Formats: sequence, C-alpha cells, structure tokens
Amino acid sequence: MVKEDKEEQQKTEEAKELPELNEDEKIEKEEPVEEAAKEEAPAEEQPAEEEEKAKPRKKKKEEEEIVEERTYTIPLQKALVRPPKKRAPRAIQMIKAFITKHMKLEVKVSEEEEEEELPQLIISQEVNEKIWSRGIEKPPRKIRVRAAKDKDGNVTVYLAEAQ
Repeated sequence: MVKEDKEEQQKTEEAKELPELNEDEKIEKEEPVEEAAKEEAPAEEQPAEEEEKAKPRKKKKEEEEIVEERTYTIPLQKALVRPPKKRAPRAIQMIKAFITKHMKLEVKVSEEEEEEELPQLIISQEVNEKIWSRGIEKPPRKIRVRAAKDKDGNVTVYLAEAQ
C-alpha cells in the first residue's frame, strides 16, 4: 500500500505541473511527433523532385543566351522641343528608334513574310520609370542603357548599372 500511495502522489504532482488534457488532446500530442517523423522522409524526397523541375527552367534561361550586349548613352534633348505634355512619350519613342537603328533590329517586313515571328524590342520597366520619374514635362536630357540581344533577335533594354 505504501508503494501505491507514493505512485498516486507522483501522479498528482505530475498532474499539477502539466495542465489537464483530454484524451483527444493527449492523442494529438503524440501523433504530431510520429507524423513529423513520417513527413521528414517524404520531405527529403520532395526537394529532389523540385530540383528536377527547376532544372528545365534553368535550361530555358540558358536557351535565351545573350548574343550581343552593348551600353549606350542615348541623347534625349530633342524631346524637349515637343509641347510639355508630349515630352516623356517622345523620349520613349526616341529610345525605341535609337535602339532599333544601333542594334540592327528588323522591324518592318514585307507582307509575304508576316507568318514569321518578328524580333521584338522590349523596354524594361526600370528605363520607363527613369524617363517618367520627373513627370511628363521633364524627361532626362540623356539616359544610359544596356541593350541585350538574344539569339532569337529580340532586344531588351535595361537601365545601365551606373545609374
């Protein structure tokens, strides 16, 4: 009987230390430990699968290799000749014309060759924001850009890193 009393005292002390839990809560506490062990094994397999999925994406980026890359300072002073509310759009037009000329981008094609994909000129959002940063009336007088041409003939214009 003495042993039983000691065991009961220990149980009551443990019960005081831990908050009372229902049988459902006790089961829930035990299961996550087992589930965590079960989840760890598949979790190790999942990143390997994700890496395999990620590899083709990297290959796609590698396919879009940059054939030619140049840095230009484009003068935009002639945009200031336009009326104040048309200066920033004119500056964007001037950038397009300058890059088309200097990167030898073929924009116009005869009617017979319309089925082929034309090379595109893409102006990044950074360049656009730089032109429009002071509003429509006051575009910068010049802008330094980096033009990259991929193997498909598409040209992308980025803001030069010096700015």
